[in-house]
Amino acid sequence: MLYQCEVGGMAPPEAEAAYRQIDGLGPVLPAESAAFAAALVEGTVANLARIDPLIEESAEHWRLSRMAVVDRLVLRLAVFQLLHLPEVPGAVVIDEAVDIAALYGGPESGRFVNGVLDAIHRRLKTTPEG
Repeated sequence: MLYQCEVGGMAPPEAEAAYRQIDGLGPVLPAESAAFAAALVEGTVANLARIDPLIEESAEHWRLSRMAVVDRLVLRLAVFQLLHLPEVPGAVVIDEAVDIAALYGGPESGRFVNGVLDAIHRRLKTTPEG
């Protein structure tokens, strides 16, 4: 859904509707998981003004616009979770993001995502905003 928002220019509700069409062919996710995924997408998109600066400050020599789309989206999703889902341990968020980036990104995506998220996680733990 985030990919559809970013590349397809869809708003989260449109991306969710597109997902439901795919899901209508046969359940891709259980309803509860699909609702959670939609909430993550909505929250991520709604908080880009806070998320994107954190990523750019922690991704040395990389602008968001130059990052691979998958890497950028995985980072955004993970940072949203680090900021807004305190019940999920940061290490779990980072591990899952690295796995997703390694699976769907380029050969160095996992390492890149790990480095950026580790820096953000450390920063959030030591600053009032975290």
